[in-house]
Amino acid sequence: MPTDLLGRDYETFAAPEPLQQHGPARVIAMCNQKGGVGKTTSSINIAGALSQYGRRVLIVDFDPQGAATVGLGINANAVEDTVYTALFNPRMDVHAVIQHTDFDNLDIMPANIDLSAAEVQLVTEVGREQVLAGVLRQVKDEYDVIIVDCQPSLGLLTVNALTAADGVIIPVAAEFFALRGVALLMQSIEKVQTRINPSLEVYGVLVTMFTHTLHCEEVLQRIYEAFQGKVFHSVISRSIKLPDSTVAAAPITIYAPNHKTAKEYREVARELISKGIVA
Repeated sequence: MPTDLLGRDYETFAAPEPLQQHGPARVIAMCNQKGGVGKTTSSINIAGALSQYGRRVLIVDFDPQGAATVGLGINANAVEDTVYTALFNPRMDVHAVIQHTDFDNLDIMPANIDLSAAEVQLVTEVGREQVLAGVLRQVKDEYDVIIVDCQPSLGLLTVNALTAADGVIIPVAAEFFALRGVALLMQSIEKVQTRINPSLEVYGVLVTMFTHTLHCEEVLQRIYEAFQGKVFHSVISRSIKLPDSTVAAAPITIYAPNHKTAKEYREVARELISKGIVA
């Protein structure tokens, strides 16, 4: 039986069978208030891997920087209707916001700098924590998974994502400073569970930017001690191919399918399916 980098035994997750029907979607918030830990990269590449396994995937770009939008080849500044439009125009058909990408089974709800105004505007909205949930309700039955790529903060946008989500994936870079903010994030998740969304789960902690150094291995061990069985078996290696694939505006699983990092993201996708988190 193979072991992961923490020495845990696990069965290799088999490639899943194609689905005969699609939906309703499982909504996953990709969340960590620290920037630069691989949230957007992981959102795009897990989505890419799942789409190649025949799952219909929608990425919701919920970051005013619009990195996920650009990372899938869409000019964020040239898009008229974005997730911001959908949030504040309740009569709008959400389908008019969704953009098809160049990749089968993979769509995106784009974002641009307009979304930066949403934090202030949401303060005066009725049911302000549940606005995104209302938007996604219109399209949940059409997808197998919806991945919300959150901005690096714990403001109202992130609370909206946690309220709309069935579960959270927390990307954590294999660096000491990346560990420090996770406790604060867990407090926010617990508050949302207690007050708004009691069914919210932590699906797992995904270790990113890993290299075989003593520092990274110590951080990995500390993450495991803190989260035990919640740590994904697959660890994402630091690789120049990831920024290369971003420049090419394609998931690495499509841009460089035989690369080590592509295989790692496919393993994450298989683990999600094997555990029943994604159909």
